[in-house]
Amino acid sequence: MLDRMKGPTLKSRDEIAIMDRANRIVVEILEMMRDMVKPGATTAQINAMAEEELAKRGAKSPFKGYAPMGLPPYPAVVCTSVNDVIVHGIPNRAKLQEGDILGLDFGSIFQGFVGDAALTVPVGKVGPKADLLMQTTRECLELAVEEMRPGRHLGDIGAAVQEHAESRGFHVIRTFVGHGIGRKMHEEPQVYNFGKRGRGVPLREGMVLAIEPMLCEIGSKLKSRLERVGSNGILQDVKTDADGWTARTVDGTLAAHFENSVAVTANGPLVLGK
Repeated sequence: MLDRMKGPTLKSRDEIAIMDRANRIVVEILEMMRDMVKPGATTAQINAMAEEELAKRGAKSPFKGYAPMGLPPYPAVVCTSVNDVIVHGIPNRAKLQEGDILGLDFGSIFQGFVGDAALTVPVGKVGPKADLLMQTTRECLELAVEEMRPGRHLGDIGAAVQEHAESRGFHVIRTFVGHGIGRKMHEEPQVYNFGKRGRGVPLREGMVLAIEPMLCEIGSKLKSRLERVGSNGILQDVKTDADGWTARTVDGTLAAHFENSVAVTANGPLVLGK
């Protein structure tokens, strides 16, 4: 989810501690969602559970009612993205099928700070390509997190994701980015999932970033577009449904999404909520 970004903000240790609690709520409820994912379940059921669990913990949703850039208000507390949906899928009553993959993107607001994380999970048994896509996307996140150290650059994060994804034959979605996070869900800087090492904003202690690689399989339309613009050019690699939210791959290929909110500290990256 994106909105207008206004000025970067460094967080104190006390603020990072609150953000850790906000993200712990997110991680706990994401695990409860994971347990619900099986053939025959619906994403509407998952959303209803997540909304109830947020309330139990005294937290609110940063997603529900969110309406950036003239979009209709997002109607749920979790984004549920099935198969070719990259991100922002809206929960519904359609039953999940054996072999599907499901992206779960979820947030909380706790004591004035936002938590945000995502994962992609299999529905029953999935094929080897889907499994490799999810594994690679998760590994891209882990590699990106390792770059979050004082003195490194935003380009190091993007390069880590891009290098690993492309080594496995997958495409890094360029339309969507990670972001700073704190009292607002989206703060500066934007965090691209592609780029060159040593480029971009230097990382500083107290920065908190939501790192969220999104990968997809490469179909014929996307391959043609990539050949025209090159490895770091601007291209249209997403198509959006009439609801204004649901973002799909251009070829109908599978997509996966993983995300953590991470603080830059003197001792290295701190994954919040873990």
